[in-house]
Amino acid sequence: MAAICRVQLPDFGRPSELPEIPVAEYLSRLAQVTERMARRQLDVLAVYADREHFATLAYLTGLDPRFEEALLLLDRSGARRLLVGNEGLGYLPDPAVVKDVVLFQEFSLMGQPRDRSRDLRSLLAGFGIGQGTRVGCVDWKYYTAALVGEALTALNLPAYLADLLRDLCGSRQAVQNATDIFMHPQDGLRVVNSTAQLAQFEFAGCVASEGVRTLLQHLQPGVSERELEKYLDGRGLPRSCHAMVGFGEKAARGLASPGNQRLKAGQPYTTAFGVWGALTARAGMLAGRAEDLPSGLREYYLDFSGNYYDVVAAWYEALRVGARCRDVFAAVSARRNPALLDFALNPGHYLHLDEWVHSPFDKDSSAVLVSGMALQSDIIPVGRGPGLVCANAEDGVVLADAAERRALAEQFPECWQRMQARRRFMAQTLGIVLDDSVLPTGNIPGWLPPLALNPELAFTAGSGDRRPL
Repeated sequence: MAAICRVQLPDFGRPSELPEIPVAEYLSRLAQVTERMARRQLDVLAVYADREHFATLAYLTGLDPRFEEALLLLDRSGARRLLVGNEGLGYLPDPAVVKDVVLFQEFSLMGQPRDRSRDLRSLLAGFGIGQGTRVGCVDWKYYTAALVGEALTALNLPAYLADLLRDLCGSRQAVQNATDIFMHPQDGLRVVNSTAQLAQFEFAGCVASEGVRTLLQHLQPGVSERELEKYLDGRGLPRSCHAMVGFGEKAARGLASPGNQRLKAGQPYTTAFGVWGALTARAGMLAGRAEDLPSGLREYYLDFSGNYYDVVAAWYEALRVGARCRDVFAAVSARRNPALLDFALNPGHYLHLDEWVHSPFDKDSSAVLVSGMALQSDIIPVGRGPGLVCANAEDGVVLADAAERRALAEQFPECWQRMQARRRFMAQTLGIVLDDSVLPTGNIPGWLPPLALNPELAFTAGSGDRRPL
């Protein structure tokens, strides 16, 4: 059972340089895509991206649209064509990845020049899309028949693009949603990562967690949400979502951006910081001791947050390469006290350049965890007691079998050493014993001070020589 103990949070170190994805890996990813296309009997793949929904295009090419849209076309022979807008021409991937770059100015912002590009029909037809072509469309979601009926033909592309593809191919059925090639919870290409990608995620985990750690160090009565946001330093990494800081009743709107609210003792708080490859979040009560909490909430909050921490510990300890995701779900569900809290969403999900790829954690899931996966402990509790209380300890881990662990240790030794130090802290100080295949990526792994104005006191799990205060 969770206990509140005096915990010294170590300095795990920080990487100085972001590991790079080599060009050869992008080419390998593109080759894997053509293999998947052949299995699906797809002639062309159309990968659409915009500022928010960039991750699959960036995974394949290194390009994320900054102001505009972009479209990558691939055929089964390996040919590639990239359509970009005016400003995309100055921000292109390595020519070894895509040489055929075409200006399509309708992807540009309104009011910009549109006198230099060919029409979209001719650009698509010139790539071989015509009667009888089978096109797979990739955006950011795919669907089930229970939700939309014709799930295979349900697309998130702009209507003008979807309509044109259907017209060129001669039927609606010839243009399919193929997003699952990248985002399927068992074998999606973006669900299982390379060694270099895992090392990038560890860099991102350090950045996100250090930002939240620094913000929490500056909590004090009277400070405003906006004043705290400056401590969420991305060190040049693009953000995967907007920064979140909220006090008081606003904390119930966990996704809210920082505003003018000022910290008052006894209130709940929440904060989250996401960059490409990582997100760290914390939530709790703004108090230095239990007596600072409203009398009607005090006992309930300590029970609620303690049970939440039990759930988080169960999630970590259930993870391993080869674990069935429904068993992980069962493990965390067994620790939840239904009189105290509910789950807002799935207990955890996959992580990539985008904050949420998919979640395999469901009571009926057939997915199995494999080496190379990146996971987020995104377990959001909803209290069932009196008044508003918050608790959250959201961090990332990656899974690595023995071969992958050797590769990380050899290719990225400092990253490997930080991961091992985090594992020791979680086991020896927090009482959360991880399987050998579970490697934490952030610098506040599993650390949750329920009384945020007294960060030396944090939850621990399990038994041993940790004596509750």
